[in-house]
Amino acid sequence: MSAPAPSLRGSVPLLAATLAYAVLTVAYVVANSSTPQPSASGDDLLRYYVHDHGTAIDLGVFLLVAAAVLMVPIAAFLARLVRREQSAAGAATAFAGGLLATAALASSAALAWTLGRLPEQSPAALARALADLSFLAGGLGYAVSFALLAAGTCLAVRGNRLLPRACATTGLAIAAAGFAATLMLLVFGFSYLLPVVRFGGTAWLVWAAIALVRSRA
Repeated sequence: MSAPAPSLRGSVPLLAATLAYAVLTVAYVVANSSTPQPSASGDDLLRYYVHDHGTAIDLGVFLLVAAAVLMVPIAAFLARLVRREQSAAGAATAFAGGLLATAALASSAALAWTLGRLPEQSPAALARALADLSFLAGGLGYAVSFALLAAGTCLAVRGNRLLPRACATTGLAIAAAGFAATLMLLVFGFSYLLPVVRFGGTAWLVWAAIALVRSRA
């Protein structure tokens, strides 16, 4: 009965961190539900960020930073569990993806915070540039980083029963969507993959964490 204990000490905190991350992600979406679309003009962005929604922006930035911080232990716990399957490459890929995802979310939050504190007479082009950078960091930057996290995890546990086959296949599909999202730099229509990775990836992360707890127990 003592053998599973070390594994559970890794998988249960992973589940707790993942659930907290999912809650923060949903709260962030609710807090920023009226954020202008990427196609909005610089004047509209200035009006929204500088004049109308200061409190909502600050709350959204706080939630995004909190979610970014949680990605570090999530990646660390995943890498630890994957490494036990004697897959150092998978563990390194998963951990690197988690760290990059943290940097992407934190950068997006910092840019949004800066945008919300522009002087009222700032040029619209500056607001547009900051909004684009925040979108790229939190959208594309996060998608590619999460793709590394998901791919490293799923490929490392391939061939064993740590994750159900459906869960592993879903994780690889989300990773593929994250890598394919880079095509938005050529054709913006591929940006529809960003919410697939952000929200589908969050749901997959919770699914994978629950599966890892059950397999270790």
